[in-house]
Amino acid sequence: MYPEERRQRILQLLREHGRVMVADLSKQFGVSEVTVRGDLQALAREGKLIRTHGGAVPAASGPTEDDLKLESRQRQHPQEKSVIGAAAADLIEEGDAIYLDASSTALAIARHIKDRRFITVLTSGLAVAQELTDAPGVTVALAGGILQKETASLIDPDGLAYFDKFNIQKCFLGAHGLAVPEGLTDISPDVAAIKRALIARCRQVIAIIDASKWGRVGLATFAATEDIHLVITDHDAPADQVQQVRNQGVKVILTEH
Repeated sequence: MYPEERRQRILQLLREHGRVMVADLSKQFGVSEVTVRGDLQALAREGKLIRTHGGAVPAASGPTEDDLKLESRQRQHPQEKSVIGAAAADLIEEGDAIYLDASSTALAIARHIKDRRFITVLTSGLAVAQELTDAPGVTVALAGGILQKETASLIDPDGLAYFDKFNIQKCFLGAHGLAVPEGLTDISPDVAAIKRALIARCRQVIAIIDASKWGRVGLATFAATEDIHLVITDHDAPADQVQQVRNQGVKVILTEH
């Protein structure tokens, strides 16, 4: 296989899996790890991928409509998101004030707390608020801002000022990706700005991501690894990357089906 053919195949694997590792590519193509690193470096210079420790992730790009649309995101890995939502709900106690973002995984959490009592949910997600309209024991507070129709959320960091009256115990945040050293990232700078502002208001930051999000890097970082207290993910999360995050002092919970 010629170098250009091999590099095109590497890009195809990135599109399919969201990450590639040097050791795996070396075995798959029957070439040395030095050769693979050269391929990755060449592709990185062309802006086609981003090098990470031991491998590479796709180059950050602007959001597509499907990346942003809540309806599209809900169709991706629904079973894993439901299980993650249930695990996250188990952490919520009576009397808690929590923040749920506008992610499809946060919406899964909302579905698992509808029978709870004495919980206050702060959110910028219209779907989360709508889901909880028939939850009598849950008080819902919405942030202000301009409606971003694709994500069904209200976007304006200044609109979060109303939340300053609450002591927010737990902040549950979805993400486009989680990687070291980039941390939690989003494809929308506006959404990332909202999440950064929320992190400053929360006592505990909890990332809620399925296995497909590991190793991915979005356009804007909203939380460095040192800002994250806990990651809840499914059992298919890549073991090497989970260990990387744990080595940063972050607790990771792996859910089961």
